[in-house]
Amino acid sequence: MFIQTEATPNPATLKFLPGRPVMDAGTFEVRDLEQAESSPLAKALMQLPGVSGVFFAPDFISVTKDAGEWQHLRPAILGVVTEFYLSGAPILEGPTAAAESDGEFFEPADAELVDTIKELIETRVRPAVAGDGGDITFKGFREGIVYLTMKGACSGCPSSTATLKHGIENLFKHFLPEVQGVEQI
Repeated sequence: MFIQTEATPNPATLKFLPGRPVMDAGTFEVRDLEQAESSPLAKALMQLPGVSGVFFAPDFISVTKDAGEWQHLRPAILGVVTEFYLSGAPILEGPTAAAESDGEFFEPADAELVDTIKELIETRVRPAVAGDGGDITFKGFREGIVYLTMKGACSGCPSSTATLKHGIENLFKHFLPEVQGVEQI
């Protein structure tokens, strides 16, 4: 099995491309060992010294470190991922995190605008963010402000604020004059 690796804009996160599907649908993020209980792969990765986060997307895995150098961590991560795929175990088992749409907030009168915001995220923003090893999800809209959650390599990335303010906010303002700003939650 050949697994490619790619750097991300976040120096603490590396993207791993196993060349086969990772998630059938959606994404899954883990920031501590307790959250990893529903995924044998996430649990194995989180047990590696220096690993502080794991993010699964449809075709890649992002791993975030809080200690150590990539030259030492990368071989260990590659070994865990290869062993997992050879085992044939499911990526998730048992109860998993709540659906991403849970906890959304917006006024019913803004439903059409929210649909347009979600469409822009899905068609223009999400593919670019996934290319950098992360994901972005809509959380809410209130008083002209769009609330988003950044995941994977984008969570805690030094350039995520610039991405939000200069990229995503400008995109929304261009297409939707009702949008006054974008905030990360």
